[in-house]
Amino acid sequence: MTDAPDTLDPRTPVLVGVGQVADPVTADDYHRWSAADLAGEASRRAVQDAGLGPDAAEAIDAVAAIDTIAVVRQFEISTPGAVAPLGKSDNIARSVAARIGADPRRAVLEVVGGQGPQHLVTEFCRSIADGESEVVLLTGSEAISTVRALAGRDDAPDFTETVGGQLEDRGMQVDDLHVPYEVRHGLLGAPPEYAVFENARRRRLGMTREEYATQMGELFAPFTSVAAANPYAAAPTERTAEELATVTERNRLIADPYPRFMVARDQVNQGAAVLLTSVGKARDLGVPQDRWVFLHGYCDLTERTVLERADLSVSPASVSSARTAVERAGITADDLRFLDLYSCFPVPVFNICDGLGITPDDPRGLTLTGGLPFFGGAGNNYSMHAIAEMVDRLRDNPGTFGFVGANGGWMTKYSSGVYSTTPVAFARWDDTPLQAELDAVPAPDIVEHYSGPATVESYTVTTDLNRDWIGVVVARTPDNARLLAVSEPGTSDDVIGLLMSDAVFGSTLEIRQDGDRNIICGTTRDTTQEAQA
Repeated sequence: MTDAPDTLDPRTPVLVGVGQVADPVTADDYHRWSAADLAGEASRRAVQDAGLGPDAAEAIDAVAAIDTIAVVRQFEISTPGAVAPLGKSDNIARSVAARIGADPRRAVLEVVGGQGPQHLVTEFCRSIADGESEVVLLTGSEAISTVRALAGRDDAPDFTETVGGQLEDRGMQVDDLHVPYEVRHGLLGAPPEYAVFENARRRRLGMTREEYATQMGELFAPFTSVAAANPYAAAPTERTAEELATVTERNRLIADPYPRFMVARDQVNQGAAVLLTSVGKARDLGVPQDRWVFLHGYCDLTERTVLERADLSVSPASVSSARTAVERAGITADDLRFLDLYSCFPVPVFNICDGLGITPDDPRGLTLTGGLPFFGGAGNNYSMHAIAEMVDRLRDNPGTFGFVGANGGWMTKYSSGVYSTTPVAFARWDDTPLQAELDAVPAPDIVEHYSGPATVESYTVTTDLNRDWIGVVVARTPDNARLLAVSEPGTSDDVIGLLMSDAVFGSTLEIRQDGDRNIICGTTRDTTQEAQA
């Protein structure tokens, strides 16, 4: 249901400004900006984007009115024990505030995860509607390219800042991402985790390796075209589906089935920001109404840990989040004019497409930025860029609707938002019943220590530091319990060959327990399946 602007509650939240910035190391005007610099520049642009000139009294008033700055956590502070090679701010929210002349009463550092930008929009729209906040700046950035290019050099910049002040540090909250059993068996980091989901989907669809590689390439080729036209993209190169899918020396295999071109690109220097306020405050500040964008639907849901999922080929929580946000907006997926589906790898895109009945070649396109492998991963902050792009599209197409899907962890946390310039009263929805339904689905039995035969459910093959092939398998025991097993360096070609063949699914492996790990020690090939393949 939509409302006339004049009838809206003055506390109705509205997005009024967005900003993006990139500082590629190859640019003639490369600034060597820190994460705080990038976020600060994006924030300055967001204020200007609200229709407030850089030196106008209204812009000064808007900055002074910012009562909350919430920052998406950078990668270098997202992993326990990680080191920031060039230094870091002790309070990046207040470092950003200093760069734009703000002095917020509340500074927030969000948890780890790509769901963060959309989750923060939802959270602080609610906060504004409840009268707890009035003007909120959301921002995030990564300077990973600069860190990798300059760390250790004599002329390296020092990004250390000690600003102190209040900070609501929400912590990393990564316990559900770094499960010890998974880590011991090689499921550490995004590529192998997502590869297990991808291969499980291939199994469900009954596709050969070649067929599935082609499907992934055809999904992502249009993304490269969008990235090639995006001035903020980290890899603005248009590529064909065949280029993306074909393993070469340059496009080496990262974690089967992913060549390098299909993996999220985290080596970026990018920042983005979103300025939120209330309808009443927007009027007071003189923000033109043609800058206003409303949140019509939203939903945040969480999936179980990887091995507890009934079906490794899907994420029901992600689909439910997306579907619910669209339904709450009072529309259908067909009514969406613009889409940005989180695309760190193909499978999160396929998952939402499959769940919402959207074809991978939908003429609307599935990304506004170019996607994480081509626009750039931008760490946990990617979807802030997607939201910024969405706001621009909707302003140019008043009355249309757009969807942003933000994914965190291993398809673990999914935050969905539906936006439009059409005015609407803010609705307070409770996701708790939906989460309870997801949590009530029975989980498979899990065996941590096992010796004996096991049937392959899904897998990936990656390499260790010596570039030796390592197989990681999710398998089922004869009584259908789920387990993890890993091959040791130098494992026979039979094991790796089976895992990278069309005969892998349903084949039997011999497993032996070795301390805290289950080791793949041999194969019992399913000759019937091989003949059919």
